[in-house]
Amino acid sequence: MSGHVIVTTIERPEPAVVAGLRSVGAAAAHEAAGRTGLVSPGIRPIQQGVTIAGPAVTVLSHPGDNLMVHAAVEVCRPGDVLVVTTMSPSTDGMFGELLATSVMARGVAGIVVDAGVRDVADLRRMGFPAWSRAISAQGTVKASAGSVNTEVVCGGQLITPGDVIVADDDGVMCVPRADAAGVLDRARARLANEEDKRKKLADGVLGLDLYGLRDVLTRLGVRYAGDPSATGGGAGRAR
Repeated sequence: MSGHVIVTTIERPEPAVVAGLRSVGAAAAHEAAGRTGLVSPGIRPIQQGVTIAGPAVTVLSHPGDNLMVHAAVEVCRPGDVLVVTTMSPSTDGMFGELLATSVMARGVAGIVVDAGVRDVADLRRMGFPAWSRAISAQGTVKASAGSVNTEVVCGGQLITPGDVIVADDDGVMCVPRADAAGVLDRARARLANEEDKRKKLADGVLGLDLYGLRDVLTRLGVRYAGDPSATGGGAGRAR
């Protein structure tokens, strides 16, 4: 019996939670998750100014072969994010304009590829969001077995089908499905706190004072040298 499988049914998080994580973005979700869950920064967006979030539909492919990506399209639902990895490192163009046309018809929110994409100008023109390790015109075959909706490692991060993928200009973040609601609550609280800090910084308060960092400098043995008047508010005094 083959070890390869296409799992057609996965558990997905509540749509409201997914929408909330999209609104907070990858960085806030990462901080709220205890600074865990980030996919390698080597996987980068091909576009700018786009944020997506959605349940992960995972694909494990043979390098240089996108057969299983085609197989995954059938099980995708609107709002899903395709997460494509390969059994060994690859930069081949696993995904391009024709596959994008197919997944857009299924309502897929975007794709994260731990390999290459191609037809980048077309993908941008179509408005289909993609994050990839490489951009490569190198094509693929459709001949090798793999799996859909099994646990995969993408950019060094373990991803389980149904986990929430949050991706934007800052990178790609994986939020475990079971933790998604709690991460969202903490991210919203963090953003509210940041808004208060933003107002104070805009009013001229220094980060050194806002975050209580002067005592940290003193504890680390950092001292000021020179004219104390060179810094505002007498901050230039020796400590």
